[in-house]
Amino acid sequence: MHAEKKHIIRLLNTAKGQIEGIVKMINDDKYCIEISNQILASIAILKKANIEILEAHLNHCVVNAETFEERKEKMEEVSDILKKVAK
Repeated sequence: MHAEKKHIIRLLNTAKGQIEGIVKMINDDKYCIEISNQILASIAILKKANIEILEAHLNHCVVNAETFEERKEKMEEVSDILKKVAK
């Protein structure tokens, strides 16, 4: 997961920078629609990071599970997350 980890951290740092920028925009009384667009961009990056985390989980944690029960449990965890995403 090393390469994925670096990419995920880069995505999260980008989202962090965007959120800091949004706070500055609000403090500077920027136009609401511009702020909203930046919030949506931050959400998109966080969603992408989440997908990459889930892919890493499937490719490493699920694939390397030692028992069927452990694999099933890890797949159920992914299913629970997907249900939350779908809400």
